[in-house]
Amino acid sequence: MRLLRALLVVAALLAVALPAGAQSTRDTQRKLDRAKKELDDVAAERRRIEGQRGEAARKLRELDERVGTSTRALKRVEAELHRQQAELQALQARRGALDAALGAQRRELAQLLRAAYAVGGDAPLKLMLSQDRVADGNRLLAYHGYLQRDRARRIADLRAELAGLTELERSIADASAALAATRQQQQADVARLERDRKQRSSAVAELDQRYQDRRTRERALGRDVKGLQSVLAQLRAAARRAEAERKAAAAREARTGSASSGRRPPPPVIANAQPIRVGGLGWPLSGTLVTAYGGTLPDGRRSQGVLIAAPAGTAVQAVANGKVVFAEWMSGYGLLCIVDHGNGTMSLYANNDGLLRDAGSDVKRGDAVASVGNSGGQGQSALYFELRRNGQPVDPRAWLQKR
Repeated sequence: MRLLRALLVVAALLAVALPAGAQSTRDTQRKLDRAKKELDDVAAERRRIEGQRGEAARKLRELDERVGTSTRALKRVEAELHRQQAELQALQARRGALDAALGAQRRELAQLLRAAYAVGGDAPLKLMLSQDRVADGNRLLAYHGYLQRDRARRIADLRAELAGLTELERSIADASAALAATRQQQQADVARLERDRKQRSSAVAELDQRYQDRRTRERALGRDVKGLQSVLAQLRAAARRAEAERKAAAAREARTGSASSGRRPPPPVIANAQPIRVGGLGWPLSGTLVTAYGGTLPDGRRSQGVLIAAPAGTAVQAVANGKVVFAEWMSGYGLLCIVDHGNGTMSLYANNDGLLRDAGSDVKRGDAVASVGNSGGQGQSALYFELRRNGQPVDPRAWLQKR
């Protein structure tokens, strides 16, 4: 709304029934056409980026899903590897216990064998004859046989179990080695997918930024187009009113029969003069007068004010007491400040590189309101200054030299 109100203020200032008004209408139409073309180009670029953005987002989603699948598979492999390692540790503990038991059985069997060797080859007979009773001898012979057979059976069982443990350990070790290799490969796959996802995420973020930049630019251009359309409508309405007033004045002159020879001819258009130094008195700043009132501006437009070259950053001073009614950027004028001095008189300060007062601020003659620059596409560091009375541009030199 601030921009719209400001544009209406400027439109009211520019709505004049003079050839200069027609020139302003053509300039505004050209600016509107350029803004529309740029808006179309930016919109097309935004749609293209939006397509790229969608494709990049789809690929990023695929990478996210692949990373998730690979991570889950890696977790399963790690859990299975952990289980097998725990099982292998239990088997190794069991093997240690069996080795200890086998050692004990071997030691007992060795004792039996040493005892049998000490008795000799006829141990059963000697054992039987050494007893006073035949029944006791038979019983001892049976016990001796039981012990030997039991030791031999236990040793065979332990050996069989140890052989089974050895085979199981070998199988678990082979499976663990395969799982370790699978885990290493999956870890490498996950790392690669993470790098790809990071790159894709950066690409999506860059496309998002470009998309937002184009969208922001598109919105700004849309506002500029609307503002220029409003200004153009105001100028055209002013041109129609001026034409109606011109025809009415001609009709009145025809009715009264007044001769045009008694009127003073319109002032001649002042062409661009050789650069001269201006300043002092009531001028907004001191500098070189590049384009006088009625001359041709560097962009080819007819000047409705004066263009004064000065170093960038030079203070621009208010030419009289008044109130700032506009202090914003405007297409074609750059950073623009407009001061209302009352009694229908306004002054415009354009192409600044900084605005030092906000709209609504009261200023006195000589107060700094801006600083010289080249905003708005101005090719050089200069101040464009206009003076308007009742909305019509006037040559400011005579007015400034009197103040």
